[in-house]
Amino acid sequence: MGKVVYWMSVSLDGYVETREGKIDFTAPSEGLHRVMNDDARKCGAFLHGRATYDLMAAYWPQADRDPSAPAAIAEFAAIWRGMPKLVFSRTMRSAGHGYRLAGPDIRAEVAKAKREFDGDLGVCGAGLAASFIADDLVDEYRLYVRPIVLGGGKPYFPKLDRPLDLRLVESRAFPDGVVRLRYDRPR
Repeated sequence: MGKVVYWMSVSLDGYVETREGKIDFTAPSEGLHRVMNDDARKCGAFLHGRATYDLMAAYWPQADRDPSAPAAIAEFAAIWRGMPKLVFSRTMRSAGHGYRLAGPDIRAEVAKAKREFDGDLGVCGAGLAASFIADDLVDEYRLYVRPIVLGGGKPYFPKLDRPLDLRLVESRAFPDGVVRLRYDRPR
């Protein structure tokens, strides 16, 4: 049974978006993108909230149709299209691009997805992840720490009522200054 893995690029001071909601600082180098593609390939399904669904559906369905697209972009577009995807939303009534709408019970949906899909369940999006963290559903935190300090924006971690004990299982530095940190949630 796969793990629930929350993975995103994050600034050195812990933000996944700028104050203006921009994510351009997260654009990976070609080499890092290949590593991220390898991580994505190990997933059994992607789990997204409404905002991430909108972002992904606007770009990835046709990202590899541009002949000037870098190889890693084209590769991820193919991975994304072929990957089962769940979208958690209270307002959506239907979803396209290979997504299935998840029901309102997050715990039940995660348990069902763990049974249904082989591989990890890749959670992307700070809003959805906040709900998963509140219910202690995340098994691994994977941060791609970018060498930039934003000074504010949308945080990777939500405000917590209690400490969240984690155990470092990997750190890997890349030539562009990004460090991938992987933390397990001891149970």
